[in-house]
Amino acid sequence: MTRAGLAGGGAPNKDSRIKQTFTALKAQSRAALIPFVEAYDPDRATSLALLRGMAERGADIIEIGMPFTDPMADGPTIQAAGLRGLRAGATLAGLLGLVREFRATNSHTPIVVMGYLNPIVSYGVQRFCADAAQAGVDGLIVVDLPTEEADLLLPDAAANGLDVIRLVAPTTSDERLPKVLSGSSGFVYYVSITGITGTRTATAADLARDIPRIRAVTDLPVAVGFGVRTPEQARIVAEHADGAIIASALIDKLVKEGVPAVLDDVAALSEGVRGASKAA
Repeated sequence: MTRAGLAGGGAPNKDSRIKQTFTALKAQSRAALIPFVEAYDPDRATSLALLRGMAERGADIIEIGMPFTDPMADGPTIQAAGLRGLRAGATLAGLLGLVREFRATNSHTPIVVMGYLNPIVSYGVQRFCADAAQAGVDGLIVVDLPTEEADLLLPDAAANGLDVIRLVAPTTSDERLPKVLSGSSGFVYYVSITGITGTRTATAADLARDIPRIRAVTDLPVAVGFGVRTPEQARIVAEHADGAIIASALIDKLVKEGVPAVLDDVAALSEGVRGASKAA
């Protein structure tokens, strides 16, 4: 039995845009750049401009955040972004509308919705998965979905060709890793630090120690988030992992300098990822 059969096999969508992207990037011997947009922060038009602009400036996959009133895993930066989004009228249906409009001009860049379980349950799990797939969503990251209750989401996600991406952390034990990743697909989101988003950054030594531990139990690509802020940090991540996820730094830039500065940062981060020398 392969490692993927042990953990991370599940019922993935074999033709998903996420899988196609990582396969293409592997052939180029480079990692993915995965920036984050909070839906409706500070308004719908800005979110759409960021989605389109990030895809044009080097994003390989884009995460779009689902504003929620109790974002327990998010640091102050993303919490504030979510509140701005809620004040601007963000809803789950509105988020899917953004993805649908993005898909009108971009059929290739994978979109991953990241958020919390309560809005999905309120929307209706089966209905949400069907609507998300129809809108052009490729994957879901549900931060507070317990491993023991993953069946609440996995069947409907699989039925609609959506990858369910699970989070693992430095504190996830070797014994628990296969259980956490069971049924997941797309990629593994490695929360490289303990604590909330945007507070500090994992070192090269941390990644060299931790990424092989994850690869030992799954064939899924591993993307690193929580704390990646600069092109140099993205390069270091790209030397050890299959993707670098950047969120808080881009939101800070949006607040201080606006959309053009964010897109310039995405281009610089893309250069950082492309300049990495993959670890043996």
